[in-house]
Amino acid sequence: MNDNIIEVKGLKKHYTGGAVRALDGIDCEIRRGEVVVIVGPSGSGKSTLLRSLNLLEVPTEGQILFNGADITAPKTNINKHRQKMGMVFQHFNLFPNMNIIKNMTLAPTKILGKSEADAEKQAEELLVKVGLVDRKEAYPSQLSGGQKQRIAIVRALCMEPEVMLFDEPTSALDPEMVGEVLDVMQDLAKQGMTMVVVTHEMGFAKEVADRVIFMDEGVIIEEGTPDDIFNNPQSERLKSFLSKVLI
Repeated sequence: MNDNIIEVKGLKKHYTGGAVRALDGIDCEIRRGEVVVIVGPSGSGKSTLLRSLNLLEVPTEGQILFNGADITAPKTNINKHRQKMGMVFQHFNLFPNMNIIKNMTLAPTKILGKSEADAEKQAEELLVKVGLVDRKEAYPSQLSGGQKQRIAIVRALCMEPEVMLFDEPTSALDPEMVGEVLDVMQDLAKQGMTMVVVTHEMGFAKEVADRVIFMDEGVIIEEGTPDDIFNNPQSERLKSFLSKVLI
């Protein structure tokens, strides 16, 4: 069986008739159980690549294979594939008019057809893992940013995804709340969850990633183990980037 859960081939994303090349020919693969962290300067195409993996950004050209199926093909049922791809954004995207347990059980009951009881049992087990089961009746407005992001992560896990996509999950948080979210992500990695993470948190990339991809100007400049990328950068562009972000 192919070990790759996602394969990206010749991916391009152009805007304004090709004047802006957010992605300019990306080839990469994500293996099952692997944690891949994408780093690079602002505007390098990191988030565009991540959001293309579940077609939140529709590519101009190229292919994305998920479990061997070409999700860029015209007749693909993308919603079916998205059920297996959990997505966590910068800004939580919780429903403000629903309490936490309802936020977590809505999709499993509506989309997966789970019973309310089964969905609630699963949600409570996940809330225990992130230390928030006592807040299950609270509303998003009553939670801190770090708590909201932990809820957003376990809400995505309620759909039992095969891969989790994280788009700068800590960038909207106060610095003291970053650690509690990264701890949850680190636990997920230890459990073998396939993860693709766009982040500015270089410490997380060093500690948790199996592989780090460095992007700039819509292309992959270098990729390798954290040791390769942080301790033995090959390109001048990566050396320059690290000199600015590593203190």
